[in-house]
Amino acid sequence: MSLVVRAESLLTPFSEIHQPQVTIDNRTITAIASRGALDEPHHADHLDFPGAMLAPAYLDIHTHGAAGHDVMDADDASFDAIGAFLAARGVGAYLPTTVTAPTDRILRSLEAIAGQIERAESNPQACAGAHPLGIHLEGPFLSHSKRGVHPPDNLCELSTDLLDRFWQAARGRIALLTMAPELPGSLEFIQAATQRGIRISLGHSNADTADALAAIAAGATSATHTFNAMRVLDHRDPGLLGVVLDDRKLYAELICDGIHVDPLLVRLFQRAKGPDHGILITDSISATGMPDGTYRLGNMNVQVANGRCMYQGSLAGSVLTMDRAVRNFAQFTQSHWSSAVRYATSNPARMMGLSHAYGELAAGRPANLVVLSQEGNILATMLDGRVIYRA
Repeated sequence: MSLVVRAESLLTPFSEIHQPQVTIDNRTITAIASRGALDEPHHADHLDFPGAMLAPAYLDIHTHGAAGHDVMDADDASFDAIGAFLAARGVGAYLPTTVTAPTDRILRSLEAIAGQIERAESNPQACAGAHPLGIHLEGPFLSHSKRGVHPPDNLCELSTDLLDRFWQAARGRIALLTMAPELPGSLEFIQAATQRGIRISLGHSNADTADALAAIAAGATSATHTFNAMRVLDHRDPGLLGVVLDDRKLYAELICDGIHVDPLLVRLFQRAKGPDHGILITDSISATGMPDGTYRLGNMNVQVANGRCMYQGSLAGSVLTMDRAVRNFAQFTQSHWSSAVRYATSNPARMMGLSHAYGELAAGRPANLVVLSQEGNILATMLDGRVIYRA
């Protein structure tokens, strides 16, 4: 039976449709039009959201966990809890993100996370939350000087042999890899990774301008949590950050919680990246959605209080949720909702090559969408045509 979803407006990457009517059949959007422009299917079910906005489901390409669970544990209970929590914040899909740890620990986690991705793929209709799509490997190929809280004893030199071990353990599920481009052998490493289909993101780096430009020429496509764990911008030595802000074709992540990046620089980031190449992430850890206390990030015990996650005096991820990130971005930049939503939907989807399923609502696409209040709060999340969360 067909399902018809109606609301006050529908946000697309380029425009807004007023009084939309979205028709869904067999988990797929079959038609989108303003109300009255198309005849409704006979005997259709209806979901009406007066005054609300429809938007694509959010895509978080950088999250370490939530709801008291760390993605590196990768058991069924952890991923079910994380997926349900993310869906309640508007996220339809995500990249579970690892942190630097002993090599054996990373290998075990990659194998287990791959199993969770395969579990979701084998029976998507059984998923009660956001879908894990691929792995974001953050570390161990990072700069010692810009490692943040990543354990220094577990950082590794670039090695295509070690990359292959990670790739085999993950059964080809590594989708994104953060690395410091100034490390020796970076160009060969980037080429080896991209040949496997892995997107390369530049981060936790003290790279100078030449290293950053060479990495982009070799195939790097993005930058990890811009401003954070990067060489400070200098007018005579712009470094990686200068390149990120100058190159309009390079995608770049941003943690928009008002803690990691000042709102003034959020506005600068928006002007630098334009409408198409900025990406909102959460960098969330297991403490997200939980009361203040001590929580794990990989092998680290992180102290969480008043919205800050701290480990040995440094920020260690966040408790940001994607719905809050979108609301913050709209507020900090005074952007229209369609612009803010774009940073959490079509931009990450294009960067990751996932536009066929995420990032835009259109006929022929899977019915992955969120329903937003006029204040940007999540009223409902729908994946594959099923409502999996409703406020």
